[in-house]
Amino acid sequence: MAVAKPMDILDACGEIGATRGKTEVVKTMLLSFLAGAYIALGGLLMASVVAGLPKSFGTMTKLVGGALFPVGLMLVVIGGADLFTGNCLYLLIGLVKGRLTPGNMCKSAVLSYLGNLLGSLFVAYLAIASGIFSTEPWMGWIQSLAVAKVQISFSQAFWRGIGCNWLVCMALWLALSSDQLSGKILGIWVSVMAFVTMGFEHSIANMFFIPAGIWVGAHVTWAQFWINNELPVTLGNIVGGGVFVGLIMALCHRKEALLPRLYLQNIRTSEAEQAIAPTSIKERYI
Repeated sequence: MAVAKPMDILDACGEIGATRGKTEVVKTMLLSFLAGAYIALGGLLMASVVAGLPKSFGTMTKLVGGALFPVGLMLVVIGGADLFTGNCLYLLIGLVKGRLTPGNMCKSAVLSYLGNLLGSLFVAYLAIASGIFSTEPWMGWIQSLAVAKVQISFSQAFWRGIGCNWLVCMALWLALSSDQLSGKILGIWVSVMAFVTMGFEHSIANMFFIPAGIWVGAHVTWAQFWINNELPVTLGNIVGGGVFVGLIMALCHRKEALLPRLYLQNIRTSEAEQAIAPTSIKERYI
């Protein structure tokens, strides 16, 4: 199983970002709806199992949930859907590589966020309409989860958002590193399992968990959902995926116009010096 080099993965991210930035509105909304629905289905799978586990399982319950939730991102990646948290990586790299404009980047990000919201809400309604959250222990579990998510502080939600999308975008990076379906699935599973087990916060997943809890009677308002959780978590997701993966990877794995000018001057050598150098500039710094 071949593993792509970081520079090749960076180029692939830039291509995806450029494509998404230029995709028409209707197509973006449809693919984003699917992505939100897929993430919500992963959350529903997790809830269906974890809610029924005995309390004696302790922290193993988190590991079980973490093992199940990645199904959502697998569906997103393999199905070619458009996920906002992934766009924090793809669109930023596309912008850095000059493949799309800031306007197209912002348009694609906003549309994917709205589409993800619609898809997540649809699956939340589906779960309730189908009776999955109508009985115990599932009703009590989703209510408790919704309350817990809006009770963490703004700063805690922000930092948990950073940790989450750092790992989600690394899952996408690892998926691009493999040309085999098994490699993509393994790369996604390991990273997503880790963020769920550690208790980090994913803005799109919360578009499913918290509204579902509200609709079955959790003592949570829509204002609490948006202000206490969704806002700080979304900001954290942007930083985690865009800065800690997208920007750093671009700085480290691409040479053109990204390294500081003085640094480039220091490593620039004459043609004669390059000819006798044991390794090339590319081999040393890329």
